[in-house]
Parts: sequence; C-alpha cells; structure tokens
Amino acid sequence: MTVPVLQVKNLYKLFIPLEHSQNEKKAMAMLEQGASRTEVQEATGITAGLIDINFTVNKGEVFVLIGLSGSGKSTLIRCLNMLNPPTSGTVYLEGDNITDFSSKQLQELRRTKVAMVFQNFGLISNRNVLENTYYGLEIRGVPLKERTEKAMQMLEMVALQGWEKTRISALSGGMKQRVGIARALANDPDILLMDEAFSALDPLVRNDLQFELLRIQEKTGKTIVFITHDINEAFRLGTHVGILRDGRMVQIGTPEEMITNPADDYVRSFINNADSSKIFTVRNVMSTQTCIVRNIDGAAVALRNMKNSGVSSAYVVDEHLRFIGIITLDSAMQVLSGYTTFDKSILRNVPVIDNLDTPVADIMPLSASTPFPLPVIDDNKLFCGIVTKASVISSFVTN
Repeated sequence: MTVPVLQVKNLYKLFIPLEHSQNEKKAMAMLEQGASRTEVQEATGITAGLIDINFTVNKGEVFVLIGLSGSGKSTLIRCLNMLNPPTSGTVYLEGDNITDFSSKQLQELRRTKVAMVFQNFGLISNRNVLENTYYGLEIRGVPLKERTEKAMQMLEMVALQGWEKTRISALSGGMKQRVGIARALANDPDILLMDEAFSALDPLVRNDLQFELLRIQEKTGKTIVFITHDINEAFRLGTHVGILRDGRMVQIGTPEEMITNPADDYVRSFINNADSSKIFTVRNVMSTQTCIVRNIDGAAVALRNMKNSGVSSAYVVDEHLRFIGIITLDSAMQVLSGYTTFDKSILRNVPVIDNLDTPVADIMPLSASTPFPLPVIDDNKLFCGIVTKASVISSFVTN
C-alpha cells in the first residue's frame, strides 16, 4: 500500500490566552460536540483556529486550500511544518508523525523535506538572486560550487537565467516570487507549501505564474499544498481542493465534484460568486489560455471555465499537460445531456503551432483560416498557450 506524502488526522488548533488556559478542556469538549467557533469564544475566551481537520495528499498532487479571510488557511499550512504546533491531532509526513518530532528533527525537516513560499516573498535584500536561491543549501553546508550549480538549474526552471547577479531590489514582484520558488525547489523538498504565494501580484503576472507553477510541477513531480482565496486559482491549479469555513473543512473534492455536487449552500455560493479568470501573456504574441480543462475533469468543469472566460471552447490537456484537443460549448452540453462522452466530444485534428520561435508572418494564413485560437505546444507536446487572430494582427499594427 502506498503511503501518502501528507496525512492530517483530527487536527485542532486553539489560540489560548494565558488568562483562559484553564478553559482548554471545556473548549475542546464543546468543539467535539459541534459548537461553533463563536460559541466557544463566548463561553471560554478561546479562539478555535482549526477544528477537526482531516485530509490526505498523495505524491505529485497539487492540493489547494481555499477560504475567506479568517477561515484558518494560513493557520493550517503552518501546522503542516509545525510552525504552528497543533493543540491536538496528528500530521504525518511520509508515514512519520511529525507532531512528535523534537526541535532538532523539525529543523532538519524544514531544511530538507518541507519548503515554504510566502506571499511577501521573504527574500534577503542584501543578497542577489543567485545568493538568495542557494541560501538554504548554504545553511546546510553544501559547498559553493555544488550549491551554485543547483541554484542555476532552478533559476533556469523559473525562467530567470541571466538574472542571477541582479539585486533583489531591481526585480518586479513576479520575478521576486520566481526567486522564492527557485529557492524552495533548490533544497529538493518532498513537499512545497505555498501560502497565498501569488496574491500580492497583479492579475496578468499572477496568471502567468499559475501556468508556470503547473509546468514546474510537471517537470519535478513535486507535491504542493497551495493556499488561496480565489476559487478560479484553486480550480486551475488543484488536483483536489479543500474549502475551509470558520476553522472547519466544509468539503474536499476535485473541481468536477465540487461543481456537480457542492456540499452545501456555502460551497455553492463560493463557486457561483467566483470572478472570471483572465488570460495571461508569455512571450511575443502568444498568450496563455485561461480556459483549460484536463481530460480527467469532465464536461462540467469545461462549461464553467468557458462561462468564466467568456468563450465557447476549451483546450483539453492530459495529466501531464500535453495538448489533446478542443471541446466546444455545444459538445460539452451534449455530454451533460448524455448524448455522447467527454472523450468522444474532443476535437483532436486541430492545427497547432509546434515551434515557439515561428515568425508571426508564417502563422498568419493559418490563424486566418482557423475558427479557434491556435494552440501552441513545445517539443514534448506540452501545452504552452494560444495565438489569437487579434494578437497576430496587433503585432503587425504595433510594428
């Protein structure tokens, strides 16, 4: 039997003021009987940050935790590396109960097995990009040559090659977060914790990094726990998504399961009130396509993505982000009506651009004759983005 990378069982986190410490048992008893956070606070003076949290994350999975401010997201992610020791319950990392670890064991855990990427970047201002990237390796005593080579590999992975000698103050917000991701990956952790890592960035940069994160995860196979308050971001990134409310886990499931079978009105409202996603640009005339659906997600996810993106077709990829084809709005409706299957509804013989360096002039005839924006794939058939008719025409007008 395969052991999950991460398993959380019956986790509680109470914030107990010293003057109310005698009420801890009472607070726990009330919570176990189903009392709300507010009721416990009023009766005991104790704040329940997390209440009976249970979930499992398998190797290579992107598990997204979502909730409003105060729902317990950041408290929970800090329990996963014991920065916030839980009041009760257990956290298992690859079968080891890390809630029983000593301070020395936890220090080693954070240096080698669990890395964290913060919303405010957490970079060292008096170090350059390279020095920030290999900082964790330096602390571990890795020789300069070895840590430099490893850091350079990670900078190339996050598209920052050539920036290694740049001061942190000279970087944009998106570039700073790329450095943060590279630094976390340099230690080769088993699991990557990302606490609203993209929330401080403008929408276009944020969308760009979401796509890059999926590409990096595909290349490295890392297990990721990602915190967000954006349902669109959660559904785009997450293999499974957990929704938190007032310290309790309301529902865990795939995006498809949540759309088709929301646990309650809160989840339904959360999904229905999500803002539409926007496209994001990579290089030259290519833009990434927000309306992406994995072949394992199904027609309901495809329809929702099309609605939020304001388009009538979605680009279908496999679990490795390899491009499969296109599904239209009408085809997705046919699937939900039971007239066909999701697999059969995919248009597979669509023209693609398979070279990122193809001149724009060379693709103009193809773009003009195709009803859909042209999908772009790399040498490994990984989906990179799209080229629209408007972007092709604009490139000529601009130049």
